[in-house]
Amino acid sequence: MNKEAFLREFMQEIWNKQAFDKVEHFVHKAYTIHLDTTDPWEGKTLTHSEFKERLKFSFDSFPDMHFEITSAIPEENHVAINWILTGTNLGSIGGYPPTGKSIKATGMTIYHFKENLISGHTQVFDRVSVMKQLGFM
Repeated sequence: MNKEAFLREFMQEIWNKQAFDKVEHFVHKAYTIHLDTTDPWEGKTLTHSEFKERLKFSFDSFPDMHFEITSAIPEENHVAINWILTGTNLGSIGGYPPTGKSIKATGMTIYHFKENLISGHTQVFDRVSVMKQLGFM
């Protein structure tokens, strides 16, 4: 299995096309968020249903969210990616009203694999820059 190609397809289908019906094809039945500072699901293990709930939560704030993978490093049980996130804030975020402003942010995610499915992630994402771009800071 080419894990990098699988992960790129996951990012395209799930995050860029919002094909929630394909979650089971890519995501392990137990998806753990190992580290993702300020993510409400940090440290939790999600079922497929909970993973879809997390996606909906993300797209409620940024319905046109899009990830561009700028580099990838595959390993036996992990694939690390650097990415650029763009989107328009059309829904509330943590009690803040929608701004209609566009964002552009970078981050790095290490995706974990188990049984040839994505079983979790560890992520570094500068959410402070997003808050500044939206005018909240």
